Amino acid sequence: MASIFENSGLYSMKEMQNASMTPMRIMANMTKNMFSHPMSPLSYTHAGRSMAAAGELVERVTQSYPKPEFGLNHTIINGKAVDVWDKVVVEKPFCNLRHFKRSGKQNDQKLLIVAPMSGHHATLLRGTVEAMLPHHDVYITDWLDARNVPLYKGSFDLNTYIDYVIEFIQFLGPNTHTMAVCQPSVPLMAAVALMNEANDPCSPLTMTLMGGPVDTRKAPTKVNEFGKKHDMDWYEQNVITRVPMNYGGFMRRVYPGFLQLAGFMSMNFERHADAHVKLFQHITAGDGESAAQHRTFYNEYLAVADLPAEFYLQTIEEVFHKHSLPKGELFHYDQRVRPDRIDKTAILCIEGELDDISGLGQTKAALDIATKLPDAKKKYVMQAGVGHYGIFNGRKYREQIRPVITNWINKHA
Repeated sequence: MASIFENSGLYSMKEMQNASMTPMRIMANMTKNMFSHPMSPLSYTHAGRSMAAAGELVERVTQSYPKPEFGLNHTIINGKAVDVWDKVVVEKPFCNLRHFKRSGKQNDQKLLIVAPMSGHHATLLRGTVEAMLPHHDVYITDWLDARNVPLYKGSFDLNTYIDYVIEFIQFLGPNTHTMAVCQPSVPLMAAVALMNEANDPCSPLTMTLMGGPVDTRKAPTKVNEFGKKHDMDWYEQNVITRVPMNYGGFMRRVYPGFLQLAGFMSMNFERHADAHVKLFQHITAGDGESAAQHRTFYNEYLAVADLPAEFYLQTIEEVFHKHSLPKGELFHYDQRVRPDRIDKTAILCIEGELDDISGLGQTKAALDIATKLPDAKKKYVMQAGVGHYGIFNGRKYREQIRPVITNWINKHA
């Protein structure tokens, strides 16, 4: 029985904390509503708005956030509004392949966006998808929260991830283009290398890698240093736990999303604290638009998902400890992954000047290890003035990065 409940204290503490915060959260919600109700004279005073802001802050920092919806119902093509349907086209135990189908006949290139399985939901790439929709036929990997995947559906590791990516590319067929944001740069490149070596007719025409840890020996960041600092036994003993019985994935071994979130928040604590101070100021000043932008971002950022333990541990070992892919030592089951066999898929690597998660050069390394690929099929872009999230979201992504990706895709279509 001890093995069944091994290291389950992490989740127990989190659940107890959530339960203990419930009365405070209810009081905060009542305060917020009382001092912001349009029929209350207090809501039009500075003191009233301050109380409403304080109530909302307490409520937000003590609640859990569900997975948001993509909510992309239309796009603009050639100046005209076009309806969009979000449809699951392939269902797997740990992932749904989603297609953002647009109304009317569109002959744009198929683009598979491989979303990260790193603690956040694929909806974190909503802005990425939204900017691509007018120009491409977009699909995305929507990874499921491991805490909700029943144990009987089997395990999921880095090999399985690569299997899924290959299957999705083959489902979309020849003339498909691919893009990985951050973590999936390694499994996507592995999948593409395997498909190229096998002369698979569905080998993608292009692969765009954005802020990915292809070679974490280059310009290591705090994330890389932390990953390298601890041995695998430490991870097993300190961050791996079992899903409690009130979730569908009861007894599944996972790396909890709330630990990943805590790590990211602590890395930039002052920035996140300052953002919440500004939320207080926006509400107090009646700046509804700025407050709404804050809520939208943090509703997404604070919604987290658990990772299968075997996938997390294998990724830590292969990517951060052994650097297996750039050294040519990564295996997909018993087959060596050979980036030097990529000769068909054009590669575009994009990095952010201020990226503090994947340092400069880590993604660019993909071009160096794809030695058989002609230079005409390689391109590198370093976007000035953006950090990790600015690579795939925000104004500079929409205005400067997205056009580069589209041009690259169209050039190699």
